Amino acid sequence: MQNFTKLERIDPFKRGSNERKNDFKEIYEIFKNSEAAAQADRCVQCGDPYCHNKCPLHNYIPQWLRGVAKKDIELSFKLSNETNPFPEITGRICPQDRLCEGDCTLEQDGYSAITIGSIETYISETGFKKGLRPEFADEMSDKKVAIVGSGPAGFSCATYLLRAGIQVEMFEKANKPGGLLTYGIPSFKLEKEVVFRRFDYLTDAGMKLHLNSEVGKDVDLQDLIENFDAVFIGIGAEKSKKANLSGENGKNVFLAIEFLRNIQQKHFQEAYDKQYEVKGKNVVVIGGGDTAMDCIRTSLREGASSVKCLYRRDMINMPGSRKEFKNAKEEGAEFIFNASPKEVLLNSEGEVIGIEMLKTLLSQKDATGRQRVEIVDDSEFRVDADIVIFALGFDQVNPNYLSENGIETNKWGELVANSDRECSKQFVFTGGDCYRGSDLVVTAAEDGKVAARSISKKLLL
Repeated sequence: MQNFTKLERIDPFKRGSNERKNDFKEIYEIFKNSEAAAQADRCVQCGDPYCHNKCPLHNYIPQWLRGVAKKDIELSFKLSNETNPFPEITGRICPQDRLCEGDCTLEQDGYSAITIGSIETYISETGFKKGLRPEFADEMSDKKVAIVGSGPAGFSCATYLLRAGIQVEMFEKANKPGGLLTYGIPSFKLEKEVVFRRFDYLTDAGMKLHLNSEVGKDVDLQDLIENFDAVFIGIGAEKSKKANLSGENGKNVFLAIEFLRNIQQKHFQEAYDKQYEVKGKNVVVIGGGDTAMDCIRTSLREGASSVKCLYRRDMINMPGSRKEFKNAKEEGAEFIFNASPKEVLLNSEGEVIGIEMLKTLLSQKDATGRQRVEIVDDSEFRVDADIVIFALGFDQVNPNYLSENGIETNKWGELVANSDRECSKQFVFTGGDCYRGSDLVVTAAEDGKVAARSISKKLLL
């Protein structure tokens, strides 16, 4: 171990931008055995590993890196899957530069961080090829839990309940499971077979999956509460935020999640709204996070004539992953920083023809330590557009069945729960974006894990 003085950081091979923007296949290859072992051997094996502490799931990162370096894939696979319900997914989509890799000791000491995410993906994919599988309980108890929503939080909760020997039935309103993993994150970051493979493992372990089953419409939440020993609610945050601008309700003004969902439905050959097709159009995306990058890169692959990203802060202050920004630039996106939207411009028929922007400056830091955005007077400028996509984050959608069943929400619409993720109604648990607000897949996975452990304690003791 500790070969960081001899070896530099190497990332997996990435397909060239001209090739990859013509399809929706993943752009990174999986490490070869020798590459993964060499990169893992750079780890200094810290006594108090910052990577482990910064990870919301508190993965055993140094331990499975050591296993990879020693070419013990079975040990690494077991350790990786112990703390993480789907490591090959988080390895692909987590913003490692802001989490584990960003706190790597090597990064702090002037070296390049270990390629933790890529090695995490390598471990599972190599293990699967060798016939390794995630472990679940050999026998099931008579306790059963209903899970509402198959996104990352519900996905995680189901995994840990099945490991504890508790029966699970999952109710998902869509045609396919996975929530935002399936319909929100494009395939060039996460191919859907990767998601569906994990669900196959859960159903093989005994989980009953009910697709096209929307709670509040096809299924009554009260019936679930009465007929199951516990219920987990993981319905996410599916309402895209608007900017409250004049003209934002015009034709061809889209919200990010609706755009991404419809394009994915198109690729699944499901029914979709053809207004979201962008071929031959000039697209403008407002926002600077990973969802904005997803919209940009999807538009490019869908044949947009041009794609511009407008963000009100500078490049350094973009909230998204560095690698996603880099990939978008390589694929042909144009970025305009320090620009805040003022008005969506429409023609006489209510169609988008452009967006009026205002130049911004960053001033003093606020209470969170982030610089405030100030508008520059008389700084208006226009950007022509056929389509405008707002990627400004997400809000909760509060179904009526929550209040009808005595489940409290706060002023932001988030479900109120204690540290065990139990809601105001006993034996009803929650986690993910509907509980904490729009956040990361990995934090939703942690919520699901915490909730599963709390449910297990209540039901099995």
